[in-house]
Amino acid sequence: MRLRFVLSQLASGLRRNVSMTVSVVLVTFISLVFVGAAALLQMQIGNMKDDWYDRVEVSVFMCPQDSAVPTCATGEVSEEQLADIEELLASEALAPYVDEVFFETKEEAYAAFQEQMPDTVWTQSLTPEQMQVSFRIKLVDPEQYQVVADELTGRPGVEDVVDQRALLEPLFLILDRATLLAVALAGVMIVTAVLLITTTIRLSAMSRRRETSIMRLVGASNLFIQLPFMLEGALAALAGAALAVGGLWLAARYLVEGWLATEFQWVQFVDTGDVLLIAPLLVAAAILLAGISSLVSLSRYTRV
Repeated sequence: MRLRFVLSQLASGLRRNVSMTVSVVLVTFISLVFVGAAALLQMQIGNMKDDWYDRVEVSVFMCPQDSAVPTCATGEVSEEQLADIEELLASEALAPYVDEVFFETKEEAYAAFQEQMPDTVWTQSLTPEQMQVSFRIKLVDPEQYQVVADELTGRPGVEDVVDQRALLEPLFLILDRATLLAVALAGVMIVTAVLLITTTIRLSAMSRRRETSIMRLVGASNLFIQLPFMLEGALAALAGAALAVGGLWLAARYLVEGWLATEFQWVQFVDTGDVLLIAPLLVAAAILLAGISSLVSLSRYTRV
């Protein structure tokens, strides 16, 4: 009997505040989409860092002919200078930092350049003799780049030491800032959702003051009086969470897996499994929104 009464009150409240309920659903949906997008962006950044940082190398470019760098004052790198660098990279001092070392000849550098930039004016004008020999160093920990760079920079025969990771940092910086923007927008929308849910519950409570007064007179508890109003906010918030999860799943399925993953196969993108992983968090956030809004509203408008 009590359950039937609560459900009837819930249905009555939803009918009386259809427009406000729809607004709550939409605002909750948008706010949780931003929250989910921020979470997925952080997961994407983590995937890319784990994948790409393991592949990055330190490139040590040796002196070519006619270089203006002071360490190349004697001209093109000599065999003795190459041997000194090889000995340094194999030394015990750098053993904790250096995982593998690859030596790239002029011919190998020329072949790699032709493969990366085929059918261009540069590939037609360059010859193997114009290329630089170099060492490619795979580090045990990419974060320890500076230790290796300090040992190699300024040595005779070394023109430049390049950390490939530095090329990726601007991309990760952009993604981090996009995440912060999504979080900021999510925060604004969450505040809006709380205010809307609070307003909806207040309107519903005010429109049913007579029923509430009768329930008080017959000795109904606070929980029994407040439960229909709490369920209104919870249902609206959960509907918004369901739409947010569905929207993110569709975006991951068709935009990411169906397009980006096929166009950029060398990137490990987030997928629908990641969306399902964060889905419980979005549902929990929706319940938390409804709970906070209900406590704010009902403590004033339905207390005995």
